[in-house]
This record gives sequence, C-alpha cells and structure tokens, in this order.
Amino acid sequence: MTFVGSIHGGSLSPAIIFNNHKPPLRHRRQRPPAPPIFISTNLSDINPNNLRDLCTTCNHSFHRFPNISPDGKVEPVDVDKLRTAVSHSSVVVSVFARSELVTGSGDWYRRMIPLTPVTGELVGFGRAVGDDALTASIYDVMVTPRLQGRGIGRMILQRIIRLLTNKGIYDIAALCSDQDMKFFKACGFGDDMLGSTTMMYTRKSGSDLDVSAGRKLLMVPPLRKP
Repeated sequence: MTFVGSIHGGSLSPAIIFNNHKPPLRHRRQRPPAPPIFISTNLSDINPNNLRDLCTTCNHSFHRFPNISPDGKVEPVDVDKLRTAVSHSSVVVSVFARSELVTGSGDWYRRMIPLTPVTGELVGFGRAVGDDALTASIYDVMVTPRLQGRGIGRMILQRIIRLLTNKGIYDIAALCSDQDMKFFKACGFGDDMLGSTTMMYTRKSGSDLDVSAGRKLLMVPPLRKP
C-alpha cells in the first residue's frame, strides 16, 4: 500500500497539533549528532552512477513497482533513465559526506581536504517533480543506512519544502512506503482533511487495470503569506 502526504494550506490534524507530550529526559533516546556534510541543490553535482549505487545501498528504486529478487533486493534502475528522471526534476537535493564516515576507515590527510561534492561521497538524496507554479510531489528521499537516524533525511525534506514554498508552491505531495510513514509524519505531514486519494495506474497480466489507492497528508506550510 502506498502513502501520500501533501501540503496545500489548511491546518494540522489534531493529533499533530495537540500531541505535545514529551517523555522524561532520562527516557529520551539521544540522537547521534549529524556528521560534517555538504548539501547541494545543484543538478550538476549528481553523478547518476553514484546515485544508482546509493539506491542499491538503500534498497530503493525510482520505479513505483520494481522487480524484487527472492532475497528482497530491488532491481537496479537503468542509469540512462535515472539521468533523465533527475534532469526533469523541479528540485534535487543531494548530501555528501566524507567516505570514511560511511566505510569506517580513511587516512588522516583525507580529513584535511575540504568537503565538496567532488571530494565527498553521496550519502543522501531527495527530489521533487512538479509544474514549477502550483503543485509538486516529493520522491526518493533516502539516506545511506550507516548515517540514518542523524537528522539528514529531515534536512533533505526541509530543504525541498523550502525551495518549493519559495516559489509559491504549497500543494506538495510526498509519496512514500508504509515504513517511511512515521518519518513523514514526524516532519509535519498529517491526514488530508479533504480525504483525497491517490490512484495508481499499472498494467497487470490478465486484466486491463490494477488500481491502488493511498492517502494524502496535510501540513501547514511555514510562513505562508496570504
């Protein structure tokens, strides 16, 4: 089942507005600090081969319905199609970190080199596709497993939302899997008061259509001007 979130004005659901209870400090899990990273919104900083490698590491596919092997691994995306998909995105956000943070090894002199998309390793990604005027959809937010839980995914999502709302776009949908639902809710997405549904069209052997439905979530955009 798919899960869709959206931002298009309105108010937060009561569960998000009034859920102010916080556990005692001694019971709260301490999040590891975010490592030194370089965040880029420049399309030219993305190498499609490195992005495909990140997809493989995260077991993520740009396909909505990828082929899955018996061991649960998704089929890698064709590099040419990946390059085309990224080039036609309205917003792209890529995150780079030193390779030793990912591999756990590295020479001391490498740490003296300034961190850039050239010297760093691609460890996170996210993009939005839209009409650059009214609506946009967020796809493919991912962070390499070794650096998950450090707030990098939230930084990617916040940067995408800020870039879109700076263009005056507030009707923003976020398509994600069931396991990512908690993450998107923590970033401010909630149930759509209009009860909107997403219909997915696919081909299926033996029939013309296979229709899947998902839910939309609603979040108040920050600093929206009337």
